[in-house]
Amino acid sequence: MAEMVEDQALPDGIFSLLDTDLYKLTMQCAILKYLPDVHVTYSFTNRTPHMRLTRAAFQWLQEQINKLANISLNDKELDYLKSTCSFFNDAYLRFLISFRLQPSDHVRVTFTPLKDTGGADDVGDVHLGIGGRWLDTILYEIPLLALTSEAYFKFCDRDWTYKHQESRAYDKGCKLLQHGCVFSEFGSRRRRDYHTQDLVMQGLTRAAADAGRHGWKGKLSGTSNVHFAMRYSIPPVGTVAHEWYMGIASITNDYEHANETAMRYWTGCFGEGVLGIALTDTFGTPTFLKAFRRTMPTPANSVAEDSETLIPGAASPPLSPTFGDRYGGSLEERSYAQIFQGVRQDSGNPKEYVKMMRDFYDSEGIKEKKTIVFSDSLNIELCVEYMHAAEEAGFTPTFGVGTFLTNDFSHESNGQKSAPLNIVIKLSSANGHPAIKISDDIGKNTGDSETVHKVKETLGYIEKQWTEGDETSRWGGAEAEATKAMVQER
Repeated sequence: MAEMVEDQALPDGIFSLLDTDLYKLTMQCAILKYLPDVHVTYSFTNRTPHMRLTRAAFQWLQEQINKLANISLNDKELDYLKSTCSFFNDAYLRFLISFRLQPSDHVRVTFTPLKDTGGADDVGDVHLGIGGRWLDTILYEIPLLALTSEAYFKFCDRDWTYKHQESRAYDKGCKLLQHGCVFSEFGSRRRRDYHTQDLVMQGLTRAAADAGRHGWKGKLSGTSNVHFAMRYSIPPVGTVAHEWYMGIASITNDYEHANETAMRYWTGCFGEGVLGIALTDTFGTPTFLKAFRRTMPTPANSVAEDSETLIPGAASPPLSPTFGDRYGGSLEERSYAQIFQGVRQDSGNPKEYVKMMRDFYDSEGIKEKKTIVFSDSLNIELCVEYMHAAEEAGFTPTFGVGTFLTNDFSHESNGQKSAPLNIVIKLSSANGHPAIKISDDIGKNTGDSETVHKVKETLGYIEKQWTEGDETSRWGGAEAEATKAMVQER
């Protein structure tokens, strides 16, 4: 099925460089400034391995990857970035004007059929590898994930239509807004296809307009996708990904100081309080909080603090001015926890996380109201539950809602869930050293297992597992077996 809407000319694949998440661009900006010659690799994982592509799907995917070489930033997009994203410096915008993806040099994609008949319907495993300078390769992740998902639902699971997608997104948006949730759309990487995300944005913006008329407390705060933010005149939302922390830890091979080094160079690129939501769980939140409470290097303390958080071969980030230098009055050094506006929760038990962060800020004597951004496999009920928990603890909660919005379909034939692909692309090495992520849930460990084990020992990491964090169960995992059987019958 997968019928197209007849009155719309739908793009095939990716056609805009801005059809990506904002934090990929912000990280590329920081990489250009400090780490332009670092070489990296990325690895692809299908966490739903029974949901395989056919040869025809793979061939379409390969064609779309090759077409990425034709994309460039146009004048309208450049003007949009200049007017909307003031945190991008002139050097980065000049770089982006001439930037081109070069998939023939950076991307390797292969297909291994389970049973090779040479036919278009042969089912098999897709292997994706990315390698090159970090500066040149960081923008592949979102397009490749989106294209892989589109290939699967274009050729393999076709028992669905776009019917009711706009109204479904509208209903979800209305419920979130009526409950008072402040949320953004975060669904690019696992969307069913471009048109689905467009329909979702139509529904959400319609809900937001109704919220304004009815006086609902909630707010649609934006979308992580820069192209759709531009298209629908809402803010692009995002700060930094695990990739930034992983890359710096891999480059320096210093996991004890990696969090602090990452924050220092981040604020060095964008300034204090700009893009100021810290991601805490890359190597476990307890480890992060040890760095978060530390004082930023200033002219007064730089001799003692500098060497531990400098990256060999990279330009040094500027020292932080003291509180008194900036605002007058007595000199006062500030910690990263004071400078950053808040934190993002992306793994583990969200309610335990809220308590941990409340205890942390209280122990540091920080009275300013901070933000917690929740972004881990959310739906309406969870957003409302976590909103109440965060507000009761004195935080401002916001939510990044992804797959629940952009890949929520049912099979036309039987009404059962058409389960999304659960696919990820993660940084796997930097300058020849393994790159890993530990997170606050053992189920989200990624990277070289030996390195993961060594880093856990070094950091004194305590294993945690949150059973409710299983993404596949939230996305219809119980019904995924029906999808598996349906696909295998073809």
